[in-house]
Amino acid sequence: MVRRILSAVLQQQRLDDDGFRTVMCEAEAILNDRPITKLSDPNDLEPLTPNHILLMKGKSPFPPGMFEQHDLYIRKRWRQKKGLVRSVHLQTKTGVIERPVAKLCLLHEPTGTFDPNIPEEGPSALPPGWLDDVHGYQGHKGGEGENPLYPPPPAYNPQPEQDRNTSVSTVRVPMVSEDVARDALLKFVESKWRYSSKPARNLTFKDLEPIMVYRYRLETYTETRTSTWEFEPYNGQPADGPQYGMSPPPWDVPVSMPQRYTDMVQKVRVPHSSFVKTCHKCHGCGRTRCTHCSGRGQKRCTLCHGHGRSRNKKRCGSCHGRGRKRCTLCDGHGSRTCSVCHGSQNLLHFIQLTVTWKNNVTDFIPDRQPDFPDKKFKKVTGDPFFIDENILVYPIDGFPDHEICDVSRKMINEHFTRFSSTSHILQQRQTIELVPLTHAHYSYNGKDYDYFVYGMENKIHTPKYPSSCVIL
Repeated sequence: MVRRILSAVLQQQRLDDDGFRTVMCEAEAILNDRPITKLSDPNDLEPLTPNHILLMKGKSPFPPGMFEQHDLYIRKRWRQKKGLVRSVHLQTKTGVIERPVAKLCLLHEPTGTFDPNIPEEGPSALPPGWLDDVHGYQGHKGGEGENPLYPPPPAYNPQPEQDRNTSVSTVRVPMVSEDVARDALLKFVESKWRYSSKPARNLTFKDLEPIMVYRYRLETYTETRTSTWEFEPYNGQPADGPQYGMSPPPWDVPVSMPQRYTDMVQKVRVPHSSFVKTCHKCHGCGRTRCTHCSGRGQKRCTLCHGHGRSRNKKRCGSCHGRGRKRCTLCDGHGSRTCSVCHGSQNLLHFIQLTVTWKNNVTDFIPDRQPDFPDKKFKKVTGDPFFIDENILVYPIDGFPDHEICDVSRKMINEHFTRFSSTSHILQQRQTIELVPLTHAHYSYNGKDYDYFVYGMENKIHTPKYPSSCVIL
């Protein structure tokens, strides 16, 4: 049967491998479409064929074409394999011609068309006057950059206790032994790769001079409250609006307070301040016009500049000769999902209260050691022999170092003036620390050197060390 089909199709022609394979596939399709049993009545249902078993459906082969003598030429041989070769009909000036498809390319049809109803992409910030006033938060319209600061209520007016005893007794200067000073220097030298430990082990101490260094510290723990309009996409969640009551003033909103002298920021939604409005960016459409393609869904090809051909007159490989490419930002739709409402078309607006607890610290150390930099005291701790804590502390009186007394009075006034008008002063604490500082003088190889031991951690500061390596 196969021989009979090949003889009818090929006759006395020569075929290459691809042509022979195509004809064999066509013969296979013809054989597999023959009924398995004889047909008794032409009006019966569709007969069962091998294609129903192999392909789960019947497949009618293409009818053999009508070929002429000139179809035997090489450029016309595709007609002999017409059953499995895709062809197209082209309209020309003289008529319609049929040509084989040598190469197929996927045409990206634009998935979106220009829609003038889709608004352009505007600013994400709320326009001035977009929101209504809320009782207790008047004047806050929700414009960009607005973050009003609410002063504490007038009833809050703390005063320091004038009769408190803030006198400080004298203290004894701590002493550092030679062993402690040597061990601290050895530890410091080991952390410096260019210092040798030999001078630290073999030095000879000449004098250990203790120096009295006081550090005064004032801490003011404050609570500040600010508010701002916020919004989120509305997807049917409950909205606590003015219909449920009046919004409480900023300082009446309950919050959980952290541990004293701990910095913390807490954001709370003001009760009864929520309401739903149309998205201000997309005007309720849920989508905005793509700015990359101006809503067209396609852009001009940057490689061929929209001509579809390259400089050598070949088809552009980037746009496949179309001159335009699909917009990658909107995927050819011409519009994008609104970045503000995320397609929900509505926004839930509410007032968000920001409560900030901050420990404002100010330190002071009298500058009486020109050879020792005072900034190094910031990295070490001292011995706090005096601690005074209250809502508002009273200036120190009767301390042997009168400069500490004057600084205490000045800092307390500055903190009260700076924070009482904008924040709620919760607690104040003043501390006097004795920071150990010892000036060690020693000799090594007949030369005199010195260094400082400071802080409870016994840190070292040495202006000059006997032996050090320098890489030129």
